Amino acid sequence: MSPGSGGQALQDTMTTSHDYDLFVIGAGSGGVRAARISGSYGARVAIAEGKALGGTCVNAGCIPKKLLYYASHFHEDFEDAAGYGWGASAPDFDWPTLIRNKDKEIERLNGIYGRLLSNAGVELFRGHAKVVGPHEVEVDGRRVSAARILVATGGKPRLPDIPGKALGITSDEAFHLPKVPKRVVISGGGYISVEFAGIFNGLGAEVTLAVRGLHLLNGFDDDIRTFLSEEMRKKGVDIRSNTQVSRLERRENGALRVELQDGSEIEADTAMFAIGRVPNVEGLGLEDVGVKLGPQGTVIVDDGFQTSVKSIYAIGDVIGRMALTPVAIAEAMALSRALFKNEPLKMDYSNIPTAVFSQPSIGTVGLTEAQAREQCEKVDVYVSTFRPLRHTLSGRQEKTMMKILVNKANDKVLGVHMVGPDAGEIIQGFAVALKCGATKAQFDATVGIHPTSAEELVTMREPLPDAPRS
Repeated sequence: MSPGSGGQALQDTMTTSHDYDLFVIGAGSGGVRAARISGSYGARVAIAEGKALGGTCVNAGCIPKKLLYYASHFHEDFEDAAGYGWGASAPDFDWPTLIRNKDKEIERLNGIYGRLLSNAGVELFRGHAKVVGPHEVEVDGRRVSAARILVATGGKPRLPDIPGKALGITSDEAFHLPKVPKRVVISGGGYISVEFAGIFNGLGAEVTLAVRGLHLLNGFDDDIRTFLSEEMRKKGVDIRSNTQVSRLERRENGALRVELQDGSEIEADTAMFAIGRVPNVEGLGLEDVGVKLGPQGTVIVDDGFQTSVKSIYAIGDVIGRMALTPVAIAEAMALSRALFKNEPLKMDYSNIPTAVFSQPSIGTVGLTEAQAREQCEKVDVYVSTFRPLRHTLSGRQEKTMMKILVNKANDKVLGVHMVGPDAGEIIQGFAVALKCGATKAQFDATVGIHPTSAEELVTMREPLPDAPRS
């Protein structure tokens, strides 16, 4: 039965002999949302999770990463305070205190997720779940049946196939290190690598970032990528392009010998792999029941999140579309409404904003310049680079960059990009504008809030010269 038959679908499942109307595998952001919303619609729902509730985002992703990001930025705040008359030197930093307090907050969030499920009448199975039939799930030896099964198991860090890889860590282990390493080599150029490069650098480590390509953050606007690299280098991060870690060895003094593909060697205390994530499908039994998987194990679904087996669905990182927590939650909401509330299933992936908590941070929504030029005949490009007001007294040389892309044919704003403090907070509001189809004229007609960095996005008047840019 396809999504969209909704209310009738729910009525049909209630008359079957199945134990549940929906069985969700994976209690991360998407799985928990699907379970509790479906339960609120009257469906009989169960969910299985073998690890901590909340998935990657709560336990080894968004939340703990942002807390470490905050912690790492204080060293600059203390330095900047001197320009404002504060004479106290920076206090000592204690990593165990940070990790202890972080763990306490994560434990609190785990509890909230448990209560959300309980309050929605969702039965929680604590253990590893495996699909053993189109309507059957086994959790640590116990078999139950469900009219529909939803796979929401997320992803996990990918490891390279290199000698000595067991000596390295991933972002999962980075949240539980016994102390801050003094020298870190990070392999990768995506979200996780640049974020942890900033975190470790901010906490006093010497950081080397080995990037496989020429630039960081593949898929982002080229000006943003280049600008971020320059700012990170200002802060002392050693970015090595066109290379990655090829071998790890433990030296007699306990240090790691890190060999890069370009033949160079670095001595480090910690080597971290942040070279991407893969769908977490191992041991789920999906292929055994006929569910088709794509490259690297992505679960193949149609526009209704239905797999090749009609009764089995999948959402979130495991389907390999957009690995963002709010996207998984939106997919969960759309599917739950379609299955159990008779609403058409519609998931719009256009103009989804995102932030990278690099240092400085990135906020972005809409098309990159390359994408805009591919889709439109003529594109106006507005760029502003400036030193934030805060740093006129702090003395810091960090700069902010903002960029707007406009379709010259109809004045519609196609993309808004920013590198600088609070970029994510600023771009969130502009994402609403793009979702509403705002034009550059409407941006220009908006009165800015002064003095803020955000006002720059409504005061840029002159586009760059209309000429091809490399």
